Amino acid sequence: MRRGRILIFVVLILIIGLVVAAVAVRQFLLQANQPAQPAFVEVYIAGQNISQGGDISEGVLDTISIPQDKVVDVMFTQDELGLLTSNKVAKFPLDQGVVITASMISDKSAAVSIAGPSWAAIIPAGMTAISIPTDRLSLVGYGVADGAHVNINACFLFVDIDPTFQTILPNLTAQLIGTGFTPDALPVLSLGVNAGGAPQGRLELEPSVQQPYYIIPSEAQRPRKVCQMLLQDVVVMKLGNFPLTATNAAQPPADPNAPVVAPDIVTLIVSPQDSVTLSYLIYSCNPDNDTVCSTKLQMTLRNPSDQARQATEASTLQFLLSQYNIPVPAKLPYSIQPTFSTLAGPFLPNDTTAVAP
Repeated sequence: MRRGRILIFVVLILIIGLVVAAVAVRQFLLQANQPAQPAFVEVYIAGQNISQGGDISEGVLDTISIPQDKVVDVMFTQDELGLLTSNKVAKFPLDQGVVITASMISDKSAAVSIAGPSWAAIIPAGMTAISIPTDRLSLVGYGVADGAHVNINACFLFVDIDPTFQTILPNLTAQLIGTGFTPDALPVLSLGVNAGGAPQGRLELEPSVQQPYYIIPSEAQRPRKVCQMLLQDVVVMKLGNFPLTATNAAQPPADPNAPVVAPDIVTLIVSPQDSVTLSYLIYSCNPDNDTVCSTKLQMTLRNPSDQARQATEASTLQFLLSQYNIPVPAKLPYSIQPTFSTLAGPFLPNDTTAVAP
């Protein structure tokens, strides 16, 4: 009987030991399977808004903790504070909370290269911004806004000119009188001119009567018009004027209740060569009347995701007749009444009235 009790106790002890061992092994395996907690590193961020060209000092910085495997070489850790604040300025405006990287700062010695308005920082390297005059017809009925992608069409007027005089043809004629040498027998040819002012014409033979006629033009030379797509996929940087900076603090503040004035200028981001081309075209207007220009520019709105380039044909009168199968009307012995010599076109004057914001 005594041996039986001892045997029962031994069995219970063994069972309890096995249970404890199983629980311990299970707990060990669970801890082994749990992933190790990653180490965190303190990196510097902008503790407040930092203006372009602003000093990078410890007072404008803050830190955040990020996993060590997320830290990259361009970030600044706590042991790199001296490198971050040593004679450094912001290349462009930095918002509060932005992680500071090496590409965002520059030495003060290069501050001249980063000075200027904040919006200049959005111009891609190798490009430039230029402003051109515009109106509501050129702005696709004000459908063009900041950041829009547009094509630019240009229309030209061509005339024939005298290559020597550089004046429009036909030349005016004059009558020579008193030709010959001067009375004192000096070898100088004397020419007297009686300016008649009639345009230079040409001789034509009338076949029915075999009589020559000297024909002169009935009006001034008619310019020949041609339109072509000049630039493609141009980004609009700003529609209208840029905001005044702090240096214009003397200017009165804008009235929020004032009507929005329609923009008459647009700033485009183009290549340097295209900017030279646009400069040439916008100065092709009459200096006394800037509405009279030999070149007109018009923008067409395009999808910003569409980066395709299209080859286009220049539009001339000959192109219109052949491309769209437009016949030249025959000369008939009858006509409609009343007669019209002009067409009421769809062209709109520049609208400077208020538009909805």
